[in-house]
Amino acid sequence: MSTTEILIVRHGQTPWNVERRIQGWRDIELNDNGRAQADALAKHLNHQYSHQKQTIDAVYSSDLLRAKQTAQVVANALALPLTLIEGVRERNYGVLEGIAFDRMHEHAPDLAKVWAERHPDGVIPDGETLRQVHQRVTDSLHKVAAQHPGERVVVVTHGGAMDIIWRQAMGIDLQTPRKAILLNASVNRISLTPVPPTFKWSMVEWGNVDHLSNSDNDLGH
Repeated sequence: MSTTEILIVRHGQTPWNVERRIQGWRDIELNDNGRAQADALAKHLNHQYSHQKQTIDAVYSSDLLRAKQTAQVVANALALPLTLIEGVRERNYGVLEGIAFDRMHEHAPDLAKVWAERHPDGVIPDGETLRQVHQRVTDSLHKVAAQHPGERVVVVTHGGAMDIIWRQAMGIDLQTPRKAILLNASVNRISLTPVPPTFKWSMVEWGNVDHLSNSDNDLGH
């Protein structure tokens, strides 16, 4: 069985991360700190995986701007093409997008309750349920692993998608309160091993930001 190692990376910081606003599918670009984080991340990965026995074979990214900007810097440093995959986008938060997390209960108290309760099928108008996000994110990574047996790849994604990935690798259900740290420009390593008809997920490392000197980091929304 050829295990695929996937380096899960959260995009660099954005202005909405600083303001603690729900980004979802909004196309928010990196701020200056986010661009510096992307540069530091790329240098780290190039240094860590630039020799024959330990290489990165491909770079993937969500098609949203903040992820794409981060991933392009990484792909350039590794001299690899960048492939965009819509399936690792952030959760679509529908009508909640643009609202600050700490003001959600004022703007939409009923939906704030849906968000807080984490019911897998809880509906946010114009958005996605947790179950829908789980399905598309895991399906997308299964496709990546199937295309790269025995290889190591980078996937640049978002906090909400990373929460799904962490739960899948740790065997934790969708309703358990979030415990994962979901840091901007962090390196998080999982492995996917074929166990037909699907894959076994394993945690290797989570939340590594040793390559970042700036401690100003959003904690995962």
